[in-house]
Amino acid sequence: MTKSPTDENLREEFNRWADAGKGETMEHDHWPITKPALGLMQIEPDHNILDAGCGAGWLSRILAQRVPQGRVVGMDISDEMIHHAREASVSHENLVFVVGSVDEIPWEANFFTRVISVESSYYWPDPLKGLREIHRVLAEAGSAWILINYYRDNPYCHQWGERLAVPTKLLSAAEWETLFRDAGFMEVAHRLIPDPTPNPAVYTGRWFRDAKELAAFRAIGALLVYGNK
Repeated sequence: MTKSPTDENLREEFNRWADAGKGETMEHDHWPITKPALGLMQIEPDHNILDAGCGAGWLSRILAQRVPQGRVVGMDISDEMIHHAREASVSHENLVFVVGSVDEIPWEANFFTRVISVESSYYWPDPLKGLREIHRVLAEAGSAWILINYYRDNPYCHQWGERLAVPTKLLSAAEWETLFRDAGFMEVAHRLIPDPTPNPAVYTGRWFRDAKELAAFRAIGALLVYGNK
């Protein structure tokens, strides 16, 4: 696979994140919104699941425990994230990690029962191409689930784009649904998943102006878009 300049920029940025240990903190940040999404996915013990944009593999390991008769493939564009994921996952026999871009998923067609992507799809250079690739690797009657904190319908995240070192796509729920349908998915829908994480009294991070804005962001929640093949 030949990497595009955009893919190479993403790889370099997320390699820096991996070196800084950010891959290991993502479970704390993202599990409160991911747990309800998994509950909606109707995962069975023999399912094969692709975790697209898996980072250091925290969700892949959770999924591997839920599909003891199936297989989980964690994929990330960052080879350093994949290195961290493999090191932390040696005890999971039904879990493998591959370096790859959603634009060209290195896997056979019609294989996965479920595909999930948590907090990575707004980095995809071409979201429609990525969704078409996900559709290709899904088995008949399989489903795709995209969970996104950065989307147009939540005004409290709009400032993130200018603070990130790589380009992002700020799309609405309706735009994501249209992309799903254009990629061939059926029964496309979305819902919002509020983040129940307790709010701090004082916020000192870089993503929000203050604790009140963080609370408002979490109350609206993440966007979950899904569809069937």
